[in-house]
Amino acid sequence: MNVPSYPIKAERVAIPMRDGVRLSAHIHRPDRAEPVPAIVQATPYRKGPLATRTPHPIVAHGYATLTFDIRGTGDSEGWNDAIYSASERQDGYDLIEWVASQPWCNGKVGMLGISYYASNQWRVAGMHPPHLAAIIPWEGQNDRYRDSGYHGGILSQFQERWAKHQVVNIQYGRGERAMKNRNTGESVAGPVTLSDEELAKNCVNVYEELKKHPLDDEWHRSRSADLSKVTLPLLSCANWGGQGIHPRGNFNGFTETPSKQKWLEAHGDSHWSLFYSAYGLDLQKRFFDYFLKGIQNGWDQQPPVQLNIRYPGEKFKLRMEREWPLARTRWTKFYLDPARMALSPEPVAAGAKVEYEALGNGLTFWMAPLEKETEITGPLAAKLFVSSSTRDADLFLIVRVFDPAGKELTFMGSTDPNTPIANGWLRVSHRRLDPQRSKFYRPYHPHDRVEPLTPGEVYECDVEILPTCIVVPAGWRVALTVRGKDYEYEGELSEFAKKFHYGTRGTGGMTHNDPDDRPPEIFGGRVTLHAGGNFESYLLVPIIPG
Repeated sequence: MNVPSYPIKAERVAIPMRDGVRLSAHIHRPDRAEPVPAIVQATPYRKGPLATRTPHPIVAHGYATLTFDIRGTGDSEGWNDAIYSASERQDGYDLIEWVASQPWCNGKVGMLGISYYASNQWRVAGMHPPHLAAIIPWEGQNDRYRDSGYHGGILSQFQERWAKHQVVNIQYGRGERAMKNRNTGESVAGPVTLSDEELAKNCVNVYEELKKHPLDDEWHRSRSADLSKVTLPLLSCANWGGQGIHPRGNFNGFTETPSKQKWLEAHGDSHWSLFYSAYGLDLQKRFFDYFLKGIQNGWDQQPPVQLNIRYPGEKFKLRMEREWPLARTRWTKFYLDPARMALSPEPVAAGAKVEYEALGNGLTFWMAPLEKETEITGPLAAKLFVSSSTRDADLFLIVRVFDPAGKELTFMGSTDPNTPIANGWLRVSHRRLDPQRSKFYRPYHPHDRVEPLTPGEVYECDVEILPTCIVVPAGWRVALTVRGKDYEYEGELSEFAKKFHYGTRGTGGMTHNDPDDRPPEIFGGRVTLHAGGNFESYLLVPIIPG
């Protein structure tokens, strides 16, 4: 983006909400007479522009940005009701309308941001603020239960780790006890210093509140986006390596919203790298120029889908497509063959079974070495027939790729330097499907009841595996691991991987080891996988013709 030829005006404002709570926001805008479009961002982190007073580069292109601390964080007053609460959505609505009424705004408002900044957008957009014209949710979830809270019905510990590292220390009211902004010397948690007792009353423990809701109940629904109500122009940007937190929301946000003007982009690398890169900024600028400034820059001719096709060695090739999943996909079943521990391209005639310790390393089934380079791009799924020695079992499915020497291929994902190709999860007592919302390539479980297992009885389980993209070279092998615990990268860790606070040998902090959710007497038994004959267990793979 061009360096501005006019000065940028920065100011911090306290904006009263309809209930009287005042939210703190930083505004960066071109200091010129003509009104400009505005972009609103919500954050619980007091990071980025709020911490450094550095404007998003898009300001240099003639946009204003308003970034606000959500209730109970940073300099914003109020009670912090976990995350994605109804009050937070209402605040987003009100701030959009407040910005649109300012004399320096032309009445066109967008929303932009990554991670939490993105997740908030899906929810606010569904409320239809009159002046919200377009959104770019970059790596952001929209289903509170499935995307990050409970993977396949299994409690994810990410919220526990996330809150400890990124939210607790900037709760409004920590005042003098909080860290200081390195640029201003001010507290990052407001000017007021409250006691521990007062702080505890002003927020909920995010993780403990999540644990109170093991089923997809009204608590989760009230904190999730209703994608059927998102009708405005949107650009949804997914990370192939996002795994258990964001990409599901980005792909579903593209396919399930009724918007007539929507685009999907998918990329790799770490969580923030492409968002602020020349590649990312160009996308953001062109999209907003078209919808917020009315510039006829050809965005209306932009193909609906833009994919960075992934190759070994952290290499990517840009390719445009017309739809998602890709219409030319060859949906291919690879059948589990317990006798050979293989993934067979043909159904296995003879029935067999194989047993594993539920909390052990599980079983790995292998394809034969590929005869030619093969692209796998799209959502995956699996059908498994299992029995358990206890009244429940958790299934962790990992799609993996190995080179001819047997070294596993992993990537720098959004939150882990050793992210595998794809993951899927399912608690077997949550196996019931919603036939209306399920697709053959994406089973959908309502997660509204627990149906315990009878030990030894065989159950049919359909498992959603998150979308992925990888071009596998000839001679390499694809494998499916089925186990009852998290994936763990077995190779040597880099120094970065050892120190990164979300790095957990491949899960990026999305671990599932809470003893309250997974007591060993229920989930630590033995699981038997049945395949072949009458039990056609298989992995469904989206192969793209060359």
